[in-house]
Amino acid sequence: MGLDMRWYAIVLVTVAIAISYFDRQTLPVAITAIQRNIPISNQEFSYLQTAFLLSYAALYALGGRLLDRLGTRRGFMIIMLWWSLACAMHALASSFALLLAARFLLGMGEGGAFPAAVRVVAEWIPPAERSTAVGIINAGTAVGSVLAPPVIGYILLRSGWHMVFVAAGGAGIIWVVWWLLSYRSNPNVLALDLATAKARVPEAVFTFAQLVSLRRVQVLVFAKFMSDSAWYFLLFWLPKYLYDARGFDIKHVSYYAWIPYAASGVGSFLGGWFSSRLLRQGKSLDVARKVALGLSAVFMPVVMFVPLVPVELAIVLFSVAFFFQQSWSGLIMTIPADIFPLSAVGTVSGLVGFGGAIGGAIFGVVAGYLLGHGFTYSTLFVLVGTFHLVGFFAIFLFAGKIQPLPIDSLTHIEATA
Repeated sequence: MGLDMRWYAIVLVTVAIAISYFDRQTLPVAITAIQRNIPISNQEFSYLQTAFLLSYAALYALGGRLLDRLGTRRGFMIIMLWWSLACAMHALASSFALLLAARFLLGMGEGGAFPAAVRVVAEWIPPAERSTAVGIINAGTAVGSVLAPPVIGYILLRSGWHMVFVAAGGAGIIWVVWWLLSYRSNPNVLALDLATAKARVPEAVFTFAQLVSLRRVQVLVFAKFMSDSAWYFLLFWLPKYLYDARGFDIKHVSYYAWIPYAASGVGSFLGGWFSSRLLRQGKSLDVARKVALGLSAVFMPVVMFVPLVPVELAIVLFSVAFFFQQSWSGLIMTIPADIFPLSAVGTVSGLVGFGGAIGGAIFGVVAGYLLGHGFTYSTLFVLVGTFHLVGFFAIFLFAGKIQPLPIDSLTHIEATA
């Protein structure tokens, strides 16, 4: 069962993450069609994304804790079923308020996806291969996002925007059946934890407050807050930027908007592979993660030049930014499994994701406000081009070494539980 089941579990989760990113792209890609029935301004569009991200953030943190309590198999099933039904509910919206409510419910479900994914990695994959595994899973974000523009465009042209959400929700329900029939927890997970020498007290259950109080957790949350402020702007506003600033229609978005998302998938895999390769070459875990994170962050400012170049080159610059953003994302979401025992991985991953979603929610509102008050996309691209560098320097200066918590640290946390 060993190796085959390990990577089969990663495939299952990768497909789930692909569906997740397809579902969250339904609204941005279909927005011009929806606006024919429901008037939506730039500010209201930002509110739709904020509604998603606020509930996403809350359930990212609480969902991680829930997964640590319920276990991966049952928790992931509940999460996926919830967000699939919420996605399908968008089709019933006849007003902005109903669309806002559906978006909020979608975020609630999707908030637990990555904490569940990191738990699967912690259950099945040894440390030397974890960044590769998370990179593969994170590449699922690109698969869903790449498929979204052409598939949604096709459905829009054939059946209208309501059917987009019905089809997306149906795909998630099919996955739930596959998950329940296929996934089982690793019976050797305790041995895996002991073998990594990072969970010598694997039975300990740490409180939420104790984990929040750790400086390295706070730094990871802040770094994700900064980087995802940029990522969610790029993710949700790219199709609208192409509609508004470059004069694209649905067909043009279907033809070209998938390219940066494809690049993001390659970045997800290669960032994790590169860090794993450094480990295999004898570099420390700290060096392997920080070198890969630094290289990812240093290329993000290229997005500042997007408004200054022809649209073809703008797509190239978006692709570079998406590549390195998802390289960064896969690496930073690997770190909780690098540092903490399995009993805390879901919670810490949830807190990190919470920080990212809150950053995306706040900057989404800022973006809508600025665009509605005389500023252009140029201002926004200058801002987002700096955010990953700020996040990286926070990790480099304040997070300490990326390594498994020593036994005395774990014992101290347990003793204060």
